[in-house]
Amino acid sequence: MDIEVIHRPSYSLAIAKLAPNERIRAEAGAMVSMSGGVNVETKAEGGFLKSLGRAVLGGESFFQNFFVAPAGGGEVTLAPELPGDIAVIEMSGNKLMVQAGSYMASETGIELSTKVSAKAFMSAEGISMLEASGTGTLLVSSYGAIYEKTLGAGEKYIVDTTHLVAFDAAIEVQPKPIGGFKSTLFSGEGFVVELTGPGKVFIQTRSPQALINWIIPQIPKQPPSSS
Repeated sequence: MDIEVIHRPSYSLAIAKLAPNERIRAEAGAMVSMSGGVNVETKAEGGFLKSLGRAVLGGESFFQNFFVAPAGGGEVTLAPELPGDIAVIEMSGNKLMVQAGSYMASETGIELSTKVSAKAFMSAEGISMLEASGTGTLLVSSYGAIYEKTLGAGEKYIVDTTHLVAFDAAIEVQPKPIGGFKSTLFSGEGFVVELTGPGKVFIQTRSPQALINWIIPQIPKQPPSSS
């Protein structure tokens, strides 16, 4: 499988070139276009309970689509819901923690499961995150561009929780205040986590929560009804 990402970083589009009979798994609604002859299989991968866990705890769709190329090969293009970037991550047996809603597509050698973990809680992702493991290509999406940071052994790095997209499962996660008491209350930085390497961290340059916080005050309020 060959994947090219174009129009980065604001309106990224992933073009997946499939070999004959090759398959790619994608989130419901991620497909933009595909070549003739590509077959689509929609199913609850892993069974009812596993699919329910991904939907309720992992922020993904219950049903996922599998695109299968015909004998002559094919093409599928994929894009995220929000304006932003796509990271193509090559996995080789390692595990990656992915924030809710950021999984987009993967080769069939990638296993997806929902993990209830302290790391998810400490990174302000609720009580669970999506865990990707196995060997193959994984596509994750973001709101804004993706900044990839590689941490050395023992290296510490602080990230605002609303900007985390994914990180290696081996990375240690510790919540902490942004500074002193005054900075924590009035800096506007929200919650942060200290990540300790080794491993890779994928950070989005925009925050969906910040967008929501900006939009809500702009919504016209319903005038009070006269009695």
